[in-house]
Amino acid sequence: MNILEKFAEVPKLETERLILRKITRDDAEDMYSYASNEEVTRDVTWETHSSLSDTVEFIHTFLSQYDALWGIELKENGTFIGTVHFVWWQPEHNSAEIGYVLSKEYWGKGIITEAAMAVISFGFDRMNLVRIQARCFLENKGSERVMNKLGMSFEGISRKVMYVKGEHRDLKVYSIVKF
Repeated sequence: MNILEKFAEVPKLETERLILRKITRDDAEDMYSYASNEEVTRDVTWETHSSLSDTVEFIHTFLSQYDALWGIELKENGTFIGTVHFVWWQPEHNSAEIGYVLSKEYWGKGIITEAAMAVISFGFDRMNLVRIQARCFLENKGSERVMNKLGMSFEGISRKVMYVKGEHRDLKVYSIVKF
């Protein structure tokens, strides 16, 4: 089961500063502005985009690949600045993994924490999740700070668990559980 089977479409979520909504092809230019930044793509599994057509293809692939995917839009001006999503969802285990990426211009402003908190609340309240995990590369201190702010607990390091960009990488694993 994926989120579209359960909810018919990606539900729109709102926070104080953000609208979390379905991603469309119209978001390609805004996405390209951060997906072409090597500093942003250093800590993600996908390659830096070298053209707008890379981003259009990525959106097409991305939309079909993940179980629940929200675009992050600023309420104040409608700018698309990143994504937050469930990388995978296992309804039979009431478990999911959250992932996120944000335009560098908005780093350090609590935006990803705000967006991820909304998605975590949605997961616990509407998807019947009991456990939500997140993972990051060892050197990704920003993502690790977000996980801590979300109330996630460090579980350990999965050694050489992912082959990304030509090398096997270790990942830190964090989780939060519903009580």
